[in-house]
Amino acid sequence: MFSGIQDTSSSVLIVDDAPDNLDLLQRLLADEAYEIRVAPNGEFALRAVEANPPDLILLDIHMPGLDGFEVCKLLKSNDRTRDIPIIFLTALNNPEDEGRGLTLGAVDYITKPFQAEIIKARLRTHLKYVHQRNLLEQLAKLDPLTEIPNRRFLDEQLENEWSRSLRSGSRPLSVAILDVDFFKKYNDSMGHLMGDKALIAIARTMTQILSRPADLAARFGGEEFFILLPDTDQAGAEMIAEHIRKEVGALAIAYPDASVTHHLSVSIGGTTALPSPGIGYNELIERADANLYKAKNSGRNRVIWSSFLAGEDE
Repeated sequence: MFSGIQDTSSSVLIVDDAPDNLDLLQRLLADEAYEIRVAPNGEFALRAVEANPPDLILLDIHMPGLDGFEVCKLLKSNDRTRDIPIIFLTALNNPEDEGRGLTLGAVDYITKPFQAEIIKARLRTHLKYVHQRNLLEQLAKLDPLTEIPNRRFLDEQLENEWSRSLRSGSRPLSVAILDVDFFKKYNDSMGHLMGDKALIAIARTMTQILSRPADLAARFGGEEFFILLPDTDQAGAEMIAEHIRKEVGALAIAYPDASVTHHLSVSIGGTTALPSPGIGYNELIERADANLYKAKNSGRNRVIWSSFLAGEDE
């Protein structure tokens, strides 16, 4: 489940072929509360970054095998690692080397012998920029009202989960669209402030129910929300959707016109698929939307679900 803005300690990867330098740098940074990882050469560093990208890399230039320049070039050519700041470590005060490193994408140079306060100050500066950038990226993926993921983040996760299920060939993917019943009239009668409070309460209810890390509730637009349930079959997904429907009803948000309904409710349309090359995840959205339409036209405040494989109803 998406948990909002992440606040984690900084991770720093130190790459140097000299064990004494690795030990020294680890001691110098021991009181900075960083997660320190080390790599004895360029090849090891590339594997370490690919497995778990750090927030910043301290990279020695002159190493056997892949030198620091080559490692930097490879990292900057990879979409997943190109934004990791790299600070070069060198024993040579050579303007040509410095210019080459900055051209390749390094953000700074630190010369040996190491000065503790200089290293600490420069790391703090560059890591501050990293955290500011990460914060802005996370905020760009949040709906500002409900503080749950927005459509942009949802699209990324839906594509990722579809691809993952497609690769496995055996993991079902379930999605649903939730719509707040008679919300326009509620909003017009109660005012936008009360309408906003209702949407926030419903979003909070959804996120409390979706307990697995991969499960996702997102703002789909207006009074519509989207539910993404990886590795969930139809029976499990329907159970979750029904739980959400009941819990929203239990909020007992009074409706202004008792002739319409006493409390706000939601209608949910969902679908489950076993991804295959014959279908795409947009078809899941279309099927879920069609089932939502059926739920709305069947009296609202209900869940309607279906499953399909390679575009055919089961």
